[in-house]
Amino acid sequence: MKDLALWNEGDWIAAIAVVVLGVFLAIGAKIAIQKEPEFAGHPKGLYMLFFAEMWERFSYYGMRALLIFYLTKHWLFSDGNANLIYGAYTSLVYITPVLGGYLADRYLGQRKAVLFGGLLLAVGHSLMAVEGNGGQTDPALNVFWAALAFIIVGSGFLKANISVMVGQLYKLTDVRRDGAYTVFYMGINVGAAIGTILVGYLGETIGWGYGFGLAGIGMLLGLVVFVLGKSALNGAGEAPAPLAKSREFTLYGIGIGAVAVCWALVQYQSVIQTLLVISGVGLLGYVLYETFKLPKEPRERMFAILFLISLNPLFWGLFEQAGGSMSLFTDRYVDRGATPASLFQSINPIYIILLAPLFAGLWQWLGRRGKEPSAPAKFGLALAQMGLANLVLVWGAEAFGIEAMTPVLFVFLYYLLATTGELCLSPVGLSAMNRLAPSYLASLIMGAWFYMTAVGNFVAGKIGEATGGHGGEMSKEKLLEIYEMFGWISIGAAVVVLLLSRIVKSWMHLDTLGQAGAEGEKA
Repeated sequence: MKDLALWNEGDWIAAIAVVVLGVFLAIGAKIAIQKEPEFAGHPKGLYMLFFAEMWERFSYYGMRALLIFYLTKHWLFSDGNANLIYGAYTSLVYITPVLGGYLADRYLGQRKAVLFGGLLLAVGHSLMAVEGNGGQTDPALNVFWAALAFIIVGSGFLKANISVMVGQLYKLTDVRRDGAYTVFYMGINVGAAIGTILVGYLGETIGWGYGFGLAGIGMLLGLVVFVLGKSALNGAGEAPAPLAKSREFTLYGIGIGAVAVCWALVQYQSVIQTLLVISGVGLLGYVLYETFKLPKEPRERMFAILFLISLNPLFWGLFEQAGGSMSLFTDRYVDRGATPASLFQSINPIYIILLAPLFAGLWQWLGRRGKEPSAPAKFGLALAQMGLANLVLVWGAEAFGIEAMTPVLFVFLYYLLATTGELCLSPVGLSAMNRLAPSYLASLIMGAWFYMTAVGNFVAGKIGEATGGHGGEMSKEKLLEIYEMFGWISIGAAVVVLLLSRIVKSWMHLDTLGQAGAEGEKA
């Protein structure tokens, strides 16, 4: 144990994270042992899902914090290739919820799908601890690809379905729904912040295997919470019809087969681009096929869903630079003292934790006065803020000189604007998908939401690759040039979305949500 007098900024940040984690676990224990069915105005099931997702995000974002550095420093990929691999991996993480959502809707139910996904994730994070000797000729690289594949498919069975289960705890017209998703989103970000700090700290200061091993432990704890908290769900997430064991295990076999497919895909990123185009056209065709079978109001709600989903690629393509090019920029060109660069990825989830309650309260306060922006208007504001985040970073870096180290203040400002944009888009989008979609398409639509986020993550990899120029090694000048261009593109898109927001809001038919026959249920 290092002498306390010798602790640097990174050591203190990690210690504070341990204390905060202890506080949240104490709160969770209090909720678990109380006899009342609700806590702070929400059902106990919400908090069980909160803590299960918190641990899953602890493991996922902890691993993500190290990934770009692991690729460049341990496996010795170039900056451009590392960004592309990062984008390919994160895009596949968001594609597989389409498969997981479909199988849950039709056969497994959300609860069993989440449990199966959690088991795959636990295997994947455990394999990440096998680091070998490094370099692209090391046979252990194949274990690394397998670890990514297990995490990709595990996320596909877990992500969309646990979000759907949150909505199943409430009636469609329950005014607590947006607040519930914001609370749930805080769970995501508590896990993300603490996982990023602790896993990143161990990985960068002690060894990669220690960091990834801690991520695996976090995933196992998430599984334990989910299994023990089943009674708090009050039947949410169960299978739509009795399922024979032979059929159930066949579905699990499909999941294992998907792991093998992803093991190959993550190594050949060019194939993923083709896959995104083909599967995207297929998914759009199927959704439109189902849409045009619906009566007028639910059909127009589906059009609103498609409009909102279509904005994901641009927003997430810029936002997800955080784990790629932005992390490399912070590592090499920012005056960050003795703080490991991976820990800066915790700024965003920490801002979420601090600001999410304020945004939830703001929406409710405006809603009571009839002045709350519509979901499409919030999406427009999100794009504007993400574009401004890019421009603030560019202006700050250029003001202090390209040759000088950029003051860390501009990293905090970048993440602040990206976070306020995220709070206008992500929890609002999750709520809108669950609220507007017919119940028999709920998980598929949530999967489609994550699918378009996948497209955004692949776009993020391509943008990150572009910051490396033709040689593959990132330069400060090239990164700032790319960030400035996409900053203006995002602001321009925001203006268009805001101009169209009233039309899209009319498609949502919020005044008839929840009425008999208005949801377009399948006969």
